[in-house]
Amino acid sequence: MHKVRDALIAALGRRTFLRAVAAVGAGGAAAGTIAAPAMAGTSPGAILQPGKGPIHGRHYLRSRPDQVRWGYVPSTGSAPVLRMRSGETVTVDTVSHEGILEDQGRDPVTWFAERGVKRGDVLTDAVDIARGYTRTTRNFDVDGPHVVTGPIHVDGAAPGDVLKVEILSALPRVPYGVISSRHGKGALPRLAGGAVPAGIAESEIMPPVATDGRATGDPRRYGNVSVFTPVRTSRRGDLTGVLPRGRGKQVTFPLNPFMGMMGVAFADAAALTDPALNSIPPTLGGGNIDINLLGRGSTFYLPVFAEGALFYVGDPHMAMGNGEVALTAMEGSLRATYRLTAVKKGAPSVAFRYPFAETPDAWVPIGLSDPDGSQGGQGNDLDVAMRRAVVNALDFLEHDLGMNRAIAYAYLSAAADFHVSQVVDRTVGVHAVIPKTHF
Repeated sequence: MHKVRDALIAALGRRTFLRAVAAVGAGGAAAGTIAAPAMAGTSPGAILQPGKGPIHGRHYLRSRPDQVRWGYVPSTGSAPVLRMRSGETVTVDTVSHEGILEDQGRDPVTWFAERGVKRGDVLTDAVDIARGYTRTTRNFDVDGPHVVTGPIHVDGAAPGDVLKVEILSALPRVPYGVISSRHGKGALPRLAGGAVPAGIAESEIMPPVATDGRATGDPRRYGNVSVFTPVRTSRRGDLTGVLPRGRGKQVTFPLNPFMGMMGVAFADAAALTDPALNSIPPTLGGGNIDINLLGRGSTFYLPVFAEGALFYVGDPHMAMGNGEVALTAMEGSLRATYRLTAVKKGAPSVAFRYPFAETPDAWVPIGLSDPDGSQGGQGNDLDVAMRRAVVNALDFLEHDLGMNRAIAYAYLSAAADFHVSQVVDRTVGVHAVIPKTHF
């Protein structure tokens, strides 16, 4: 697991990287706390502020308050913020929503300072969006949380094509992240009207019912939980997230930077805040797909529904377990570089009608429970997502790899793995992993 370390070395230079690691190692929090090791003493070069540090793509796109969409994705009629030729590369500075949301005070300088982060180590574009976003009136209880950057017009992409998205790099812009759990959301929510989900008791709801302050109408008093998560280097040289586990001990886990949201415009809408454009549920156009295999070196295929595809990104993650059960992953801003190519033939056949992924080692058919987003109600049945993932896997094995469908069905049962992508985005997801070595 040296890929994250190598990516940061490439971004920052070895000397700056080593200074940053030394600062993290030397500034450890007091036993049992999560106060930041603080990026105290970290070289400013470790922070990828807008326009600073390496920009690998031919094009570069920032996240500006007057261009991003906070909580909503572009429609098929949206004006692009960037145009590029098919096959070119683009680097996008994405901004995490964590630390800037209304239940965190919409003031990242203060919120992160309370966790030991210096003002200079807070991204200026995050500050600008929190303070200066006016494109829409924010409603914390209705809008999606994500800062969505784009759309990008890819010349030659037309409805019926596939947009091939190659993820060339995903660099953490800051050496810390945030993991949040919010009332009424996640795998163990209190349902509307106070109902308890089937299979658990009220005492097992998270966050606990007793801390639910949503009746106040003030997001800062909702009782939501946001856990600041610093990054440090392990003894093996890997970058890890760090959480306390009591009695002065810690739990660490490897970073795996990837973009939770990559999509193309899917729905028609006249208003920026049309419910069909809410950023939370994934759709046939991709969006908040939350598949942790989609890091550097992977490829994401998306069916095109609008001229130019109108590609967008958001929801940057530093690490995420399958399921994303608490509601968020380890959220943290990333600088990501993509190659975007309009494909008229030669992509996986499933990709002309459904999102499809590929890594160097595996093909990844995807299933969604309700792939039209917020249109026509919202279904979150994992059984439906599972069945669609199986059907899409069968279609790929039969039509692209030439397998007899009955034999392909047997193969999937014997040798392929199906994972729960996420259970927290209203539309839930399942994806298959089919190892290429088997073929």
